[in-house]
Amino acid sequence: MWRMDKTFHLCICIFRQFCLELNGLAVKLQSECHPDTCTQMTATEQWIFLCAAHKTPKECPAIDYTRHTLDGAACLLNSNKYFPSRVSIKESSVAKLGSVCRRIYRIFSHAYFHHRQIFDEYENETFLCHRFTKFVMKYNLMSKDNLIVPILEEEVQNSVSGESEA
Repeated sequence: MWRMDKTFHLCICIFRQFCLELNGLAVKLQSECHPDTCTQMTATEQWIFLCAAHKTPKECPAIDYTRHTLDGAACLLNSNKYFPSRVSIKESSVAKLGSVCRRIYRIFSHAYFHHRQIFDEYENETFLCHRFTKFVMKYNLMSKDNLIVPILEEEVQNSVSGESEA
């Protein structure tokens, strides 16, 4: 068990807020991201993602992947099994956060590469992808190599090298 400070508890609260706000993007995506048009959760041609919500991970239409991922993240973040205390946390629970961050980020990637107008409109209102990217980099929850939405490149590089913004 890890003894956690208030920072970690705050991270969990912030992560919950990201998921809540990401539901807003999911609602907007429903207007054009349909199972018959976005049959897989993809970002670029190099990236096809399997949905972990199934007993055996499998391909899902992008909008279903989005719903499944957000539902799964909410269940995990509110789970007494993984986060029973605000004072201590199991190492295995910390590892699950990184996995969920990668899945959540895939929603941003899909929206950016396949529904750019919706992504841009939502991002211009909320800066959600921007904030999420800074968050996962600050707390080392994702590898920079997995960040494929080309925003924050200079800021991400600075946070990786430990520099602060001027």
